[in-house]
Amino acid sequence: MAKTNPLEFMRQVRQETSKVTWPTRKETLVSTGMVFVFVILAALFFFLVDQVLSFGIRTVFGLGG
Repeated sequence: MAKTNPLEFMRQVRQETSKVTWPTRKETLVSTGMVFVFVILAALFFFLVDQVLSFGIRTVFGLGG
């Protein structure tokens, strides 16, 4: 593999970057919103599972208050 000089490398990087399809502002906002929604849903799910398991373990071992 031949070495490329820095100027040629930068030209190639610029050329490849121009081929990227960048998301629109609206697409970025919608995707960000969906990430927040799913993070909150996952947090609630794991919180509920943790509470149920904690209750079950306390019940089995008789450690409840």
